[in-house]
Amino acid sequence: MGGAEHNIPVVVSKISKEQRVELSGLLFIGDAILQINGINVRKCRHEEVVQVLRNAGEEVTLTVSFLKRAPAFLKLPLNEDCACAPSDQSSGTSSPLCDSGLHLNYHPNNTDTLSCSSWPTSPGLRWEKRWCDLRLIPLLHSRFSQYVPGTDLSRQNAFQVIAVDGVCSGIIQCLSAEDCVDWLQAIATNISNLTKHNIKKINRNFPVNQQIVYMGWCEAREQDPLQDRVYSPTFLALRGSCLYKFLAPPVTTWDWTRAEKTFSVYEIMCKILKDSDLLDRRKHCFTVQSESGEDLYFSVELESDLAQWERAFQTATFLEVERIQCKTYACVLESHLMGLTIDFSTGFICFDAATKAILWRYKFSQLKGSSDDGKSKIKFLFQNPDTKQIEAKELEFSNLFAVLHCIHSFFAAKVACLDPLFLGNQAIVSAAASSATTSKAKYTT
Repeated sequence: MGGAEHNIPVVVSKISKEQRVELSGLLFIGDAILQINGINVRKCRHEEVVQVLRNAGEEVTLTVSFLKRAPAFLKLPLNEDCACAPSDQSSGTSSPLCDSGLHLNYHPNNTDTLSCSSWPTSPGLRWEKRWCDLRLIPLLHSRFSQYVPGTDLSRQNAFQVIAVDGVCSGIIQCLSAEDCVDWLQAIATNISNLTKHNIKKINRNFPVNQQIVYMGWCEAREQDPLQDRVYSPTFLALRGSCLYKFLAPPVTTWDWTRAEKTFSVYEIMCKILKDSDLLDRRKHCFTVQSESGEDLYFSVELESDLAQWERAFQTATFLEVERIQCKTYACVLESHLMGLTIDFSTGFICFDAATKAILWRYKFSQLKGSSDDGKSKIKFLFQNPDTKQIEAKELEFSNLFAVLHCIHSFFAAKVACLDPLFLGNQAIVSAAASSATTSKAKYTT
């Protein structure tokens, strides 16, 4: 109905049941037809619009916009309880999410007159807020990104969401940078909450020393500069004593045995990168140096994601150091096979591997410095408690980086024991991780 002779664009007044338009759910009673296959018909007479529609061919593309005055023109009642109404034809937004999302639902006695795919519970006409799912993307284990896939090129005020099964939202373009940040933060918060809830359920099936502390997506930077894709999606998980690197989120217990890479959490080093340390235009990056000295470079989307990862890594390291209490590494001193024990309570102990005789021992507080050759040798500088003199001790290891990282992890755990805020958080983590078993933590409150 309508047309230029009525000072209104032609509006949809009836949708036939079970026809292509009705089944699509994309067109609604009250929608004004603004364009037909790109032809502007906003100010055309009714018969002109009908003629254009008849000549449109096998496939018709309609550009429509809901009109605030359509109900009155069509002589349709509007419920008084509907406080919001969509804007007038100037919006130019297309159905089904035009303007406020208010659309007409009709449930008459004679269903041949008007129809809609969703009927109100009460008879008669009314306006109802209704969302049409064009694409449904479960957020559990999904990921999102502002970057063009595989690159460090960020889209301006746009992003996409990819579900765990690969279903993609397509590019979602926001009107402003503020809107984009709000959307990303909201999506990140929902994903985080779903992940925490899922972790809590999964941890019921794992013993206390194998609890999951963190799971989430990031982008791993390829080490081969000749690769077309510089970045690839990677799923990281911190569980028990290990950092797991997956190509996809682990769902079953068997999946945990098929990780792409696994690292001992106390034998690796994590570094949050400053802007001056970044390798490209991607922000919010961190590196993980493995026990073999290999540097892995990762990027996350938001600053809050980076902070969450950093807290989780600190927590996982602290819990594992507290659990193992000590770690011994084989070493060589002047061609003799020795052992170095790093003990959380007593410090450093060097002993003869054959006789177990203790050669020397120092507390953590007595270590005043150290250096290494980047290959196998570490020189420790300890302060003698009696003479106050610095005593140098040099040892040679076959796994240099693992030893260095382990020492760092034990020192970090020692420092954490002096931080009341950190300890309070660990008390909460311990309680959540073990609902049936009492935590043996010495330093939690």
